[in-house]
Amino acid sequence: MNSHANREVKDHVSEHPFLKGLDASFVRLVSEGSNDRTYETGDLLVHEGDPAHEFFLVHQGKVAIEIVEAGGPHLTIQTVGPGEVLGWSWLAPEGRWHFDARALKRTRVTSLSAEVLRRSFEERPADGCAFLLRFVPVLAERLENTRVQLMDIHGA
Repeated sequence: MNSHANREVKDHVSEHPFLKGLDASFVRLVSEGSNDRTYETGDLLVHEGDPAHEFFLVHQGKVAIEIVEAGGPHLTIQTVGPGEVLGWSWLAPEGRWHFDARALKRTRVTSLSAEVLRRSFEERPADGCAFLLRFVPVLAERLENTRVQLMDIHGA
């Protein structure tokens, strides 16, 4: 990647609402190895069971977070769009995706490396804690949405 493209990716990272207000040098640290990607309608960003090596910052578009009922259809747990994030499975080393994520329309994201994130958290624990404190409400919302979907499926 040339230096202009690399600087552009780092700008996308630093401008993302999820990271706004975090220490600028920490944001630069976690953006090492990041890259911008574009997905077309219907493309899978992640597939359940695959290794989870990244965390996504959504800039444009819309992504469905889906689970698959055994022998059944894909069920959308939640949709995420610009300014939101995708992926928590990377938090555990050797983690695997626990869902599918599908672009509902053309979507642009920045992918952050899970390895870089975990290393950054170890090197800068206070900043890593600030990142994770922002992330906990996202996890709670995803779990609640999953619970609601499962209740609907099983008629609870």
